[in-house]
Amino acid sequence: TGHELGHKKEAFDRWMAKIVLAVVGYGHFFIEHNKGHHRDVATPMDPATSRMGENIYKFSTREIPGAFRRAWGLEEQRLSRRGQSVWSFDNEILQPMVITVVLYTLLLAFFGPKMLVFLPIQMAFGWWQLTSANYIEHYGLLREIMADGRYEHQKPHHSWNSNHIVSNLVLFHLQRHSDH
Repeated sequence: TGHELGHKKEAFDRWMAKIVLAVVGYGHFFIEHNKGHHRDVATPMDPATSRMGENIYKFSTREIPGAFRRAWGLEEQRLSRRGQSVWSFDNEILQPMVITVVLYTLLLAFFGPKMLVFLPIQMAFGWWQLTSANYIEHYGLLREIMADGRYEHQKPHHSWNSNHIVSNLVLFHLQRHSDH
């Protein structure tokens, strides 16, 4: 849901994406996916594109930290152009991070130390779901390099898609990945 809401234009929907992603401590996905992955998909520069022959475990150790580093760099560039510090509250990575910290603090205060077991489990599950989706959606696909050295424009064949009605309804059209 956070993935799809992050593609919307309305400020409310985009904030809902940040909140949904903050629940699992993965708020940087909002920036990385929309501003990094969409630009570099199916190229070696994209940490969220799995390579031919790369297993999901190796991919996750490259994708998870790589996505955070790229999101931070993108946000640092954006804020620098606006003359703002990367540590300002306008940083769209820090916004969901603050939500995560507040939410987890409240859960710990309300339910006690047993949450120290459950919060990392649900966080890991959320991260694994997003990483698994990234792994499958572009596995082994590469865009061609044109004569001028740039990559061809992204096309539907640079994503694996599924047009099955039930799975698309259950997963909010995630399998129609190239549509967005």
